[in-house]
Amino acid sequence: MRRFVPFVKFAPRVGVVRLSGAIGAAGRLGQGLNDAALGPVIERAFRAGKPAAVALVINSPGGSAVQSSLIAARMRRLADELKLPIHAFVEDAAASGGYWLACAADDIWVDPGSIVGSIGVIAASFGLVDLIGRQGIERRVHTAGRSKSFADPFLPEKPEDTDRLRHLLDDIHAAFIAHVRDRRGERLAAGQELFEGDFWTGRRAVELGLADGIGHLEPKLREIYGEKVRLIHHGARRPFLRRLSLAGAISDAVADLPRLAEERALWARIGL
Repeated sequence: MRRFVPFVKFAPRVGVVRLSGAIGAAGRLGQGLNDAALGPVIERAFRAGKPAAVALVINSPGGSAVQSSLIAARMRRLADELKLPIHAFVEDAAASGGYWLACAADDIWVDPGSIVGSIGVIAASFGLVDLIGRQGIERRVHTAGRSKSFADPFLPEKPEDTDRLRHLLDDIHAAFIAHVRDRRGERLAAGQELFEGDFWTGRRAVELGLADGIGHLEPKLREIYGEKVRLIHHGARRPFLRRLSLAGAISDAVADLPRLAEERALWARIGL
């Protein structure tokens, strides 16, 4: 309705999107941070009500590099198309993929105690060869294709698999570094090792150029856009009947347990 009221000056609006939790491929009901679930939310934040900017509230230990890239790329496309600035506000953490998302913003604001960085890539698994051997279990694998049983946890680790995995991780790491360098540019501190997977507190991240300053969502946006700025929060919408169903809520909670366990492990890597 705003566009139908001429000569009236409205308070600036900022669309706010919360990016909280681990980043991973879409699962049941699109739970977690992924491009499929967040796409409609991000589109509304950029387009609804002619906002002056979009703010991201980030609290993520990371996760999928691909989903991080897809989400960040979507936000940059919309920002460039609509000529809107993006401001990122880090709560507990913007680590690994969470920092990838933060770098989609034009500026990054942190709490002094936020965890920021972890610009690296990790692949973890278990080797169960001795365990199944002690139980008298014989593993039988038949493949067509030399690499089809790549990194099978039930088979002895092969040097060629380790080398190949290293190349895969290096390629993803290079893409992560390129994204950070492209977005942060000359703000990054020279002569510092920023891309070895280390992470820092918010205050130190500002000194290293990984963030732009100490600041929280509402006071910083009032400082930028005035005291009358309106924050319009956008989030995922669950089906109405699903929200009313106790059985549906219990089913969702049970189905979510594996994702929550994986997310807990990601938080533990940064001590949170």
